Amino acid sequence: MEFFTPVSPENSSSLGMALVVSSTMPLLLLNDHLIVQAASETFCRAFDLRIEAVVGLSLFALGSGEWNRPQLRSLLEATASGRAAIDAYEFVLKREDRPERILILNAHALDHNENAAIRLVLAVSDITAMRDSESAVLAQVQKNDSLIREKQILLQELNHRVANSLQIIASILMQRVKRSQSEETRDHLRDAHHRVLSIATLQRLLASNANADVALLPYLTDLCASIGASMIADPSKLTLNVTADASLMSPDQSVSLGLIVTELAINALKHAFPDAEQEHCHIDVAFAAKTSGWVLTVSDNGCGMLDDPAKTKSGLGTGIVNALAGQLAASVVVTDNEPGTNVTVSHVAAGAKDSSSAPGTTVSKLSVGA
Repeated sequence: MEFFTPVSPENSSSLGMALVVSSTMPLLLLNDHLIVQAASETFCRAFDLRIEAVVGLSLFALGSGEWNRPQLRSLLEATASGRAAIDAYEFVLKREDRPERILILNAHALDHNENAAIRLVLAVSDITAMRDSESAVLAQVQKNDSLIREKQILLQELNHRVANSLQIIASILMQRVKRSQSEETRDHLRDAHHRVLSIATLQRLLASNANADVALLPYLTDLCASIGASMIADPSKLTLNVTADASLMSPDQSVSLGLIVTELAINALKHAFPDAEQEHCHIDVAFAAKTSGWVLTVSDNGCGMLDDPAKTKSGLGTGIVNALAGQLAASVVVTDNEPGTNVTVSHVAAGAKDSSSAPGTTVSKLSVGA
């Protein structure tokens, strides 16, 4: 069985002084009148005080009186009386001709027997550098937020100007269509007009998403609605349908995908149905993500491919589709749909194994007209 010998008040006080003096933290030992009994060298060095100018003085007389604050006095007096303790009290030390310092103070009374003199230990932590760092980070965050807001305003203005410019270009092209005497020239101008309108639609849709990923179902649905509205004369005879899953795509990739859909849909609307009286015509745009990548198909039930491939001309649209597919690291395959034509644009992720599984799809049936 072990026995502990009680420490006398005198020895306890001496022990407290020794611990404070040898501490590597800024510490003060105070009596019940808040007179400094001992101070650590760290405290004196931290606040540019000489040890002989500290011990024996009231805490509130240290330096030029910068510690003499009513609230601090009240807290320490309450601690000395045993009514409270100071835990993490934030104190701003203000000294003439010197920067303010932010301190965290902790004070507790030492436990002795009833006859022992009251002693308080006051610990001081300087968090000025930490607060300065926090302020610098906050200022940088606020600056970044301001720059982002400014960028968003400039981007909105740019989008507005681009939209206006595209509308002006589309109007000029339509005026040229009306003035041209050559049917071939009018066809080319109409093609250009449709492309400009489609690009304007792409620009509007992407502007509404800012830098966020684009949900493909509403994106392709709105795009095809715009194409159909400008090119389908009788929606009771010809429909443009969109099927897509819940995939998201980056803005850059969605631009390329949208332009591919635009070219293939315009091509089908122009060439797949030469008989204006044909009914139950449809063009189907479908997108599906797979574990190995994604597949886009644009198919129709029109007149189909020419029997003699040698007579097929590679126009501007074909070149555009191939170039855009290259940007997406995708391949383009054209097959006979019997009836009609099927164009498949597929992307296989690097190192992925092809799989036929795909997420559940949401279908949007779209019937639009002029």
